[in-house]
Amino acid sequence: MSATTVEQPVRVVLADDQPLVRTALRMVITDTTDLVVVAEAANGAEAVRLVEETGADVVVMDLRMPGTDGIEATRIITEGPTGARVVVLTTFDDDDHVYAALHAGASGFLVKDMALDDILAAVRVVASGDALIAPSVTRRLIKEFTGRPRPEPAAPRRRAEGITDREREVLTLVGRGLSNTEIAGELHISIATAKTYLTRLLAKLDARDRVQLVIIAYEAGLVSAA
Repeated sequence: MSATTVEQPVRVVLADDQPLVRTALRMVITDTTDLVVVAEAANGAEAVRLVEETGADVVVMDLRMPGTDGIEATRIITEGPTGARVVVLTTFDDDDHVYAALHAGASGFLVKDMALDDILAAVRVVASGDALIAPSVTRRLIKEFTGRPRPEPAAPRRRAEGITDREREVLTLVGRGLSNTEIAGELHISIATAKTYLTRLLAKLDARDRVQLVIIAYEAGLVSAA
């Protein structure tokens, strides 16, 4: 008789210079069985150190903190060997910081006025290897992002080579902020097929997650400001 495998809870580091925010998140996480807070940080440098010490799976990261801010901490963590993923939790009052965090490697973008249960659900999504951007943020983010001067096109455009016409269509819709369900409806395919195309794109374009696909779509010229 084989032993039952007990799945370990997702190890979370809370990084925010506001104690009340950390307390609220810790209290609601305490009531779950699949998430556990392993450490709390009041700045980015502490977050980096604690991820290394605890082997955390996910960091819930504020952007504006004293000393090392959330953007630099996100870059250090996602480029490091720990494999930890970062969910940015922001008031979204400074778009420049959000775009910088995209490039720094964040896998999720949430706003602090979201319901706590939705924030926990996002942590689970990111821990599973996917990416998530709050619905209230997605289309504004894409609109603002694509309205900026496009970077040098030569090198980024090469990142969208080697994909089929259909995959390019899917990449364009991902860049516009559409969900898998919306992509399936737009292209008249099943949700399962949409997910398959997304998986292929991630592999072919060497992208970490959906957020990176948005960046690639933008930099490849597939998404333009509406």
